[in-house]
Amino acid sequence: MDKANELKNIHAKWLAECTCELRKTATQGVTGDGNTNAQIVFIGEAPGAKEDKEGRPFIGSAGKFLAEMLESVKMKREDIYITNIVKYRPPENRDPTLKEIADCAEWLAEEIKLIDPTLIVFLGRHSMNHFFPDEKISEAHGVLLTGNHFGKARNFLPLYHPAAALYNGSLREVLKKDFKKISKILKTLK
Repeated sequence: MDKANELKNIHAKWLAECTCELRKTATQGVTGDGNTNAQIVFIGEAPGAKEDKEGRPFIGSAGKFLAEMLESVKMKREDIYITNIVKYRPPENRDPTLKEIADCAEWLAEEIKLIDPTLIVFLGRHSMNHFFPDEKISEAHGVLLTGNHFGKARNFLPLYHPAAALYNGSLREVLKKDFKKISKILKTLK
């Protein structure tokens, strides 16, 4: 079976079996999306209102900003895979709880193990802190981290979440600068 079909099976399984309480208030589960052979996986926090309605991650204003940043480093959305640590929208876009993150953790792990990227980019502190609980996004953004996650040693790059940059203009330039490091980091990891 090819990776695309395996991924569809993973999503179908977890859409049926996930025990996350957010299922009760969300419109639908929002599965990861993109290239199953991607070198880079982006992990965000949780779906927003537009994502909840459409069933795809990062299609709202933060997704548009992410697309701009991808273009700035000569990449397209089709080149990457993007997902969230929580697959259902929290009410009023509140932060996901540790329990909600834990309830979706095995789903995320199966996605990552299948795609097996060279680099995992955290979009925001929630995805970073799930794997690196002692790190602060204000200190770790743009710095390559390594850790044994998803069954082996992996490389991670924490970035501010695109939504944070939309609401805080000073973070916009920081995020753009950090984003430009992705290509250089990939070259060193090959």
